[in-house]
Amino acid sequence: MKSFTKFFTIAVLLAVFFTGAPALLAQETGLVTIQSSHPFDQTVEMLRKMVAQNEMMVLSEINHGKILSMTGLKLNGLSLFIGNPTVGKKLFSANKGVGVAVPIRVNVFQDTDGKTYVNYVKPSRQLAPFGNDQVTMIARMLDQKLQMLTSMLAK
Repeated sequence: MKSFTKFFTIAVLLAVFFTGAPALLAQETGLVTIQSSHPFDQTVEMLRKMVAQNEMMVLSEINHGKILSMTGLKLNGLSLFIGNPTVGKKLFSANKGVGVAVPIRVNVFQDTDGKTYVNYVKPSRQLAPFGNDQVTMIARMLDQKLQMLTSMLAK
């Protein structure tokens, strides 16, 4: 009976670990992924508009699909680098090294299931290593703003 109990306990722990591991990993890394209720092109267009309407701007972008088409891979994928120069000034004034984490990168991609997803790493996770109260406060504000923007895409 003891060996059955041990086996059962181990089986349950392994099941919990393997089914919950992606969610735990996402929480630990700060990776946020939402499914857009819109097609890829519309999601990108809506994201651009919402960024502009919320006192931010698209500072740069990488078209992963275009770049990777040179290798024969076909995909819809785009990363937008978004920010606000006034907020950037506050961050860089607090710590010049924040350039490794800002502007914030928001990735939009169409997965093999045909659905469009938006993902990003929470600014609070990216900026946590700087250990600066001003940076932390701004990062939390950016977390809220990104959560609000991306949740609108899921509706």
